[in-house]
Amino acid sequence: MGHNKFKRYTVTAALPYTNGPVHIGHLAGVYIPADIYVRYLRSKGRDVIFVCGSDEHGVPITLKARKEGIQPQQVVDKYHKIIGDSFRDFGVSFNIYHRTSSETHHDTAAGFFRTLYDKGVFNEEETEQYFDEKAGQFLADRYIIGTCPNCGNEEAYGDQCEKCGTSLSPTELINPHSTLSGAQPVLKKTRNWFLPLDKMQPQIEAYIDSHKEWRANVYGQCKSWLSGGLHPRAMTRDLDWGVKVPVEGADGKVLYVWFEAPIGYISGTKDLCDPDLSAEKKSEYYLNEALKPTDSWEKYWYAEDTKLVHFIGKDNIVFHCIIFPAILMAHEQYHLPDNVPANEFLNLEGDKISTSRNWAVWLHEYLQDFPNKQDVLRYVLTATAPETKDNDFTWKDFQARNNNELVAIFGNFVNRVLVLSHKYFDGKVLMGSELTSVDRGVLEELKEYPARIASSIEQYRFREALGEFMNLARLGNKYLADAEPWKLIKTDEERVKTILNIGLQITSNLAILAQALLPFSSDKLFQMLNQDKLEWDKAGTADLLPIGHQLNEASLLFEKIEDEAVEAQIKKLMDSKNANELASRKAEDSKPNISFDQFAAMDIRVGTILAAEKVAKTKKLLKLQIDTGIDQRTIVSGIAEYFEPENIIGKQVSVLINLEPREIKGILSQGMILMAENSDGNLSFVAPPAGMENGSVIR
Repeated sequence: MGHNKFKRYTVTAALPYTNGPVHIGHLAGVYIPADIYVRYLRSKGRDVIFVCGSDEHGVPITLKARKEGIQPQQVVDKYHKIIGDSFRDFGVSFNIYHRTSSETHHDTAAGFFRTLYDKGVFNEEETEQYFDEKAGQFLADRYIIGTCPNCGNEEAYGDQCEKCGTSLSPTELINPHSTLSGAQPVLKKTRNWFLPLDKMQPQIEAYIDSHKEWRANVYGQCKSWLSGGLHPRAMTRDLDWGVKVPVEGADGKVLYVWFEAPIGYISGTKDLCDPDLSAEKKSEYYLNEALKPTDSWEKYWYAEDTKLVHFIGKDNIVFHCIIFPAILMAHEQYHLPDNVPANEFLNLEGDKISTSRNWAVWLHEYLQDFPNKQDVLRYVLTATAPETKDNDFTWKDFQARNNNELVAIFGNFVNRVLVLSHKYFDGKVLMGSELTSVDRGVLEELKEYPARIASSIEQYRFREALGEFMNLARLGNKYLADAEPWKLIKTDEERVKTILNIGLQITSNLAILAQALLPFSSDKLFQMLNQDKLEWDKAGTADLLPIGHQLNEASLLFEKIEDEAVEAQIKKLMDSKNANELASRKAEDSKPNISFDQFAAMDIRVGTILAAEKVAKTKKLLKLQIDTGIDQRTIVSGIAEYFEPENIIGKQVSVLINLEPREIKGILSQGMILMAENSDGNLSFVAPPAGMENGSVIR
């Protein structure tokens, strides 16, 4: 079924976990490409709904709640608002931003499970899972930490080592322990319901093979999973936070988050299409009344003439392309996803974005630091989108793309056309002399851009679409620069009228085409042109602004971003990184226990450094003369890289005086200076309190 054959479109964007705010990696991977696609369809007059919402039942949420000492509901309420507000303010044009803690969702997900249960789809199996006897509960994978068998990382989770990236199962961890109590978990039998993916493999394989047009990374990852053979997967979990399993004998169990979370797209659609939804719920779900659909929710999920498209990140491919379609197949009533465009990952300043390390650019903070610059971030993240491979965001590139592309190309062209139109012709659209061959050539080129950009968007190549859009702005810039109306005005005013008319028609075309790519700039352009919004199909022509049309005042479309602004962002990142590293540093592990008698045998005294000099042909050694209160003796100490000899003379120190003498570099060393070393490897003296006499005993 071709693109134009679909009667309606259901577009979803991956549900973000409400255990933290949204960052630029999420935007580049999922939400900006999805929004471009949806805005394009709307500008083509298509019936489209755009559904998203907060995923509120994942284990990361319960972990966050424990860490902050609050209830999971408080966590999801807090972050649902932060995420919903930031999406709204950034201009992601969801019809509804729902939440999986809603009553509609719980009812829908539970009903879905019950339907499959009644049809006999699930296998009920008894397995052994880790159980925390101290806390009295079964442990989700993320509640178990141990040593990674692959790289030795002692902080690996039960499902993945974040240091080396290896996928794990809890039983593979070395020395596992519970994050709830710290106790070593034990294996205990439990019953859960499994989706028999192994039996469904032929059906799933046929579905995947019917979509060879999918992105190579998506199709390839699916084929890789299939070639390894699918295995039954538990659709229930022994937890207390989530959608309760709606069958007898399932106390203390909830639906697996990857069973119920994608059903959030369906429950969100139900509330979107509910004519009786309360004003309070509309507000809570960020429901856009201007985008209220006319069809029933079933039409958007059951009908074969509906196109279903999931926008996700690459870490969600298996769930959206294999597990969720398998669940829909088992139900037998739903239309299967037609495409699942998944992006790769975006890095930040050469390092992997990490919520736990606070190495991220958070959307709500960006909106505060760069007010009215939504389209700048949208432009940069689209221009560098990780569509086929991981990519990197840097603040210097952000600044360069704004200043050298948005300001110098797009903004410069628009500003010159409008300012000159006001300067020469009082902001009127006029037409003078006949078109030249150059004019006709430019207008012929103009005709090609809408179809070219549309083709790129329909094939989910958004970087390419943005590149073509900027090429149209470049075409306008070059036309103006070559025509030089600011020179011609003195000798050929009629020719200038024609040049500026063509410039204004290109500007109006840019306003139409920017609706999908740079919506805030599009609105601003239509306002400056004193023009109502035009649909996509109007683009490509040179008669969008009639003769005699009055323009509104011109204003700058984009402003330069100065060095200070990006340096402040880089500093913020570095400060955050340093603070995080400081907080995560651990003291060195303790040594084996000693007896009290062993400790009592040590004779530690207060002493004063009388003389200090470097030991010849060494980098690390100092020869010290120490007054111990009992005698004066020589001690060789490996502190030369940290202290200049002349700066430590007269310092009082703690000295172990009954250490067996040892010859070092031909010098007999009679004791040891006590030093403290921090996690950075920096040394300082263990100094006794001021006023202590040499020879005083340290016990």
